Amino acid sequence: MNLTSIAGKVFKPRQRELERHLREGETLQREVLQRLVGRAKDTEYGHQHAFNDIHSYEQYAKHVPVNTYEELKDAIDRMRHGEQDVLWPGRTKWYAKSSGTTNDKSKFIPVTSEGLHHIHYAGPFDAVALYLRNNPKSRIFDGRAMILGGSHSPNYNLPGSLVGDLSAILIENMNPLANLMRVPKKQTALLSDFEVKRDRIAREALTKNVTNLSGVPSWMLSVLDRVMELSGKSHLEEVWPNLEVFFHGGVAFTPYRQQYERLITSPRMHYMETYNASEGFFGLQDDPQDKSMLLMLDYDVFYEFQELSGGTGEHAIVPLWGVEPGKNYAMLITTSCGLWRYMIGDTVRFTSVNPYKFVISGRTKSFINAFGEELIVDNAEQGLQYACQQTGAEVLEYTAAPVFMDEHGKCRHQWLVEFNRPPQDLSLFARLLDERLQALNSDYEAKRYKNITLQPLEIIMARPGLFNDWLKQHGKLGGQHKVPRLSNERTHIEQLLKIN
Repeated sequence: MNLTSIAGKVFKPRQRELERHLREGETLQREVLQRLVGRAKDTEYGHQHAFNDIHSYEQYAKHVPVNTYEELKDAIDRMRHGEQDVLWPGRTKWYAKSSGTTNDKSKFIPVTSEGLHHIHYAGPFDAVALYLRNNPKSRIFDGRAMILGGSHSPNYNLPGSLVGDLSAILIENMNPLANLMRVPKKQTALLSDFEVKRDRIAREALTKNVTNLSGVPSWMLSVLDRVMELSGKSHLEEVWPNLEVFFHGGVAFTPYRQQYERLITSPRMHYMETYNASEGFFGLQDDPQDKSMLLMLDYDVFYEFQELSGGTGEHAIVPLWGVEPGKNYAMLITTSCGLWRYMIGDTVRFTSVNPYKFVISGRTKSFINAFGEELIVDNAEQGLQYACQQTGAEVLEYTAAPVFMDEHGKCRHQWLVEFNRPPQDLSLFARLLDERLQALNSDYEAKRYKNITLQPLEIIMARPGLFNDWLKQHGKLGGQHKVPRLSNERTHIEQLLKIN
């Protein structure tokens, strides 16, 4: 009997529990809300918002305001200085540093003990449970997991209190037994210099029996490229013949899929998307044939959704049982990390409500709506995928922003694209992208009509390594940092063009 078949028994009870997600979504979510409110009723925030009087979702929505990071920032800073019972009972030692994708200011998201175990570790456990359910012949535990992470540093020099990438917090608190099953070693995983870390991870992993990968696709690809350089092999399965799955999250996988499929040609290779963020772990791809993810409903996360009209218009907020498939929603979360009705900044679109399955459609601040075109990241990803399929190109990174009207009243979208494999005809690629965006988005199509409002989009080819250099300049190389995809103004693209 192999190690995976033995370890797999640990996941059987949870596989049965997860079946409740298929039919009891509303019940699970109402239970979560009552649990969170009851647990925090004696905190400062609980007193301020009369948690003792909250016995239903409707009362909760009435008593508690919607929050962004700005509204909770002062309370979080007091927690970071050692105050207890502020947003959540007790003292919180860990803070996930997140700079988001729209500005350079850091956010510090509390990671409580409950949040660590009932959200952040619950997600990876369920990822394995669902993977084993779908792949009963797996040998995932008969080798090592290669897990990429960021780094951390002391928090205000308080004893035992640290701030850093969420991935570093997870590695720091990982069960010692789990550490025996992973690569690289802890000291390497927590290095802050990504370029040094990349080389060390590759060297440590090269001779190990790696069966599974976990991390952000862009950073993982960088490490795997180094593994290939050191090994001199043509394909990754020549280095790790038992590699079978990549658990990926953090950024959309679409731009990277072709590069992974060229690097790993084994028919046994699987890819499983996860939706994890500094604020929590929210979704898992439970069906390999379906690109949408199952919303995880029994963690310490209560969800609400605000319908969006493209990038801007605001609508009423509804609980999970009020959502409709096909609509774009901004997601709000309430968690055991002390985030109350917190606007996370991501937008989702439900593909079904029985069970509740969704795709990430973008960011509430990551869109272009300079001229009423309401272009979202989901449109951009699909458009690029189409243009790549038609031309054989491969996109590594990209960002796009509006070019505002000149003296002739002309305006357009400007795309800065770093190709892994450039198209032979860039103008054809641009035309195909433009046509696909019109097919996907009626507002964009209307603004492009006869070039009256929007001119054809422009693509500027980025030099190799441009986006990594920009991230490095801003202290964001490695970890969970991401390139801003779409922006309604030109700050990011001008910085990139300056160093292109």
